Amino acid sequence: MEFIFEKLGKEHKKEVVNILNYYIENTTAAYRAEIVDEEFSFRFLEGVDVYSSYVMKTTENKVIGFCILEPHKTISTFSEVAEVMYFVHNEYTGFGVGSLALSKMEEEARKVGVKKLLADISTENTKSINFHIKNGFVEYGRLCDVGNKFGRKFGIVYLVKNL
Repeated sequence: MEFIFEKLGKEHKKEVVNILNYYIENTTAAYRAEIVDEEFSFRFLEGVDVYSSYVMKTTENKVIGFCILEPHKTISTFSEVAEVMYFVHNEYTGFGVGSLALSKMEEEARKVGVKKLLADISTENTKSINFHIKNGFVEYGRLCDVGNKFGRKFGIVYLVKNL
């Protein structure tokens, strides 16, 4: 299967929010408890708080995911550290989209001088934790039972990768 990256823009807000809301409503992969509206997706556009953001599309032009590279902190002391985030439409997981998104974010990170990537993942999202470890991330910490969603507690696993 072939996928295309396109700069995330206002024209993608509906698809991006639909993908994110799936994870909000059904998993702890997205930490929020309440669904978001299309205006929420504007925070993913490039600017002070985002280095780069893309949608992933099929060759038939269907948006099947999005990925974002954000500064860890917006102060110069941490300019070599960035956080990665990606969500893939649930029907397209397992097809290599996540690996392509990670490669794209690594490429974008190097362009802006980032030397370390961070990922924070729900402890319930073992597929994502394993994916990141398989792709060179190492665990550097956990916050246990800090989230409460669907009537149950979950934690956060922090992973880092040196570029």
